[in-house]
Amino acid sequence: MAESDRSDRLAGNYFDAAIDLLRQVRDAEGDRITAAGALIADAVAAGGRVFSFGAGHSSLPAQDTVYRAGGLAVMNLLSVPGVVGVDVRPATLGSALERVDGLAAAVLDTSPLEAGDVLVIISLSGRNPLPVEMAVNARALGIKVIGVTSVAYAEATRSRHASGGFLKDHCDLVLDSRIPVGDAELTLPGIDAPFAPASTVVTSAIMQAMVATAAGTLAERGIDPPLLRSGNVDGGHDWNARVMGAYADRIFYRQ
Repeated sequence: MAESDRSDRLAGNYFDAAIDLLRQVRDAEGDRITAAGALIADAVAAGGRVFSFGAGHSSLPAQDTVYRAGGLAVMNLLSVPGVVGVDVRPATLGSALERVDGLAAAVLDTSPLEAGDVLVIISLSGRNPLPVEMAVNARALGIKVIGVTSVAYAEATRSRHASGGFLKDHCDLVLDSRIPVGDAELTLPGIDAPFAPASTVVTSAIMQAMVATAAGTLAERGIDPPLLRSGNVDGGHDWNARVMGAYADRIFYRQ
């Protein structure tokens, strides 16, 4: 097989794998995604706050919902310096911080989150102390916690948290991304390691589906959902300024 033919096949195989995972999530997690959207709608309707958190690459789907055209203006990122994203140097420091006991409590104590708010915690493995403690401490404060994780990790790996528990064990609602352990969809003779991760694709789709459901639920209740428009369409900036002004007390990415 020519090199270009093999590359084309791999590209197609990746798309097929991602589409299969998306279908699995759609069919198996649809009711729970709807319930998660309703939790967010409840918070918005009650004047509450909505935050999302993820460490390392798990932060990407969280960031994807913040200040996003077509998304809810009230989606905020719970930022933990050195953990959110992969911009910390060295990059391995972020992974190390995710295993530090007590960090989650300090983050929540200094955050705007209050009882009745919603926090979406994204962690592919759900095994490290930071996301587990984030969920435990948030719920103790009366915050509703939605966990987005791969339940498969809890069945195939050991927790790194002192309790032995995983993120999925400490949430009000769990959405299973169905990502296999190792987060790599492809293998090929001559390549020793599996490759082509799909967790960001799938988890971002879960997050957007959740936000879309929240917007629809608000509309069904007669509440105009605080949606943002693209700044690259005529009138978009004026629209967004009006929405963000109306919800200024619940938007924290402008401060």
